[in-house]
Amino acid sequence: MSFLERFKELEWDDIKLSIYAKTAKDVEQALAKSKRNLEDFKALISPAAEPYLEQMAQQSYVITRQRFGNTMSFYVPLYLSNLCSNDCTYCGFSMGNRIKRKTLSDSEIEQEVSAIKKMGFDSVLLVTGEHETKVGMDYFRRTVPLIKRSFNYLAMEVQPLDLHQYSELKTLGLDAVMVYQETYHPSTYSLHHLRGKKRDFFYRLDTPERLAKAGIDKIGLGALIGLEDWRTDCFHVAAHIDYLEKTYWQSRYSISFPRLRPCAGALEPKSVMTDKQLVQLICAYRLWNGEVELSLSTRESAEFRDNVSVLGITSISAASKTQPGGYANSNVELEQFAISDERSANDVAAAMKNRGLEAVWQDWHFAYSGSY
Repeated sequence: MSFLERFKELEWDDIKLSIYAKTAKDVEQALAKSKRNLEDFKALISPAAEPYLEQMAQQSYVITRQRFGNTMSFYVPLYLSNLCSNDCTYCGFSMGNRIKRKTLSDSEIEQEVSAIKKMGFDSVLLVTGEHETKVGMDYFRRTVPLIKRSFNYLAMEVQPLDLHQYSELKTLGLDAVMVYQETYHPSTYSLHHLRGKKRDFFYRLDTPERLAKAGIDKIGLGALIGLEDWRTDCFHVAAHIDYLEKTYWQSRYSISFPRLRPCAGALEPKSVMTDKQLVQLICAYRLWNGEVELSLSTRESAEFRDNVSVLGITSISAASKTQPGGYANSNVELEQFAISDERSANDVAAAMKNRGLEAVWQDWHFAYSGSY
């Protein structure tokens, strides 16, 4: 059974009702277990679990330190282009937004790489808008090897590709791919994706499976928190990870927590998640799965990231610029979204050190497994 088949068995309304029906007893039973399943995860993300946040945080801290040690992996996004052929209601790069468009040339990429290396990073996430003709495989064939020369670990967050294309990019140095479903609710998905190939809900949903078949080392998933009921969406992320880990155990998996942020053509969230609820979600993922990597970006504030970092997060971005050319020559008009944590990479590393965590500038797996 593929995940597409599994997904069709997941009834959104039934899952939502099940989550909101969980009781304090269900939460206590989940907390008492040493190994938790998806039903336990429902209890841990339910409203009934909110009074148990301190206990969840304590357990999450212990599990994280046991598996990942006192480390925090650092990465930085490198925006290559803001060209996009999709019209999405929530994104600053959406084709309907009247912003200046830019795709970095080879020389401009080298300037960005130089600026990033000076900050100490050895793990980079390449980001583009989704434009298959101007920022597609021909562009990636040229730029991925160029950038890989300077970094130990190379990840991408671009448009979904076919299996053979991911296999080719792996031979060129690609290590990881982040691909977010945005929302697992098909009708809500269609409301926010108005034009472009991204309208194909099921092609996007099948992307992590194509990545796993291509042998990509790490696959990142997540829901854009705010488009739909966050608890139900985040349960689907867990169900997706659960399937992938059992079926394609050779790859590693990570989860991100993007909350809607201000951008050009900004959208008001349908489902508002408080800071306390985001802490609850992070801890719930960790209590459910001690192996999955949890990543927190500069969308969140410095204070929040510092406080939650020890509870379950294993990787963070720092000093992020969300516009092409932003490291060598900042241009705020090209931003995808506004960031909240504007500290330098060294300042973020110092904040982690104050909380007993060592900054790891390479990917955690490669830096500590001896395979780099």
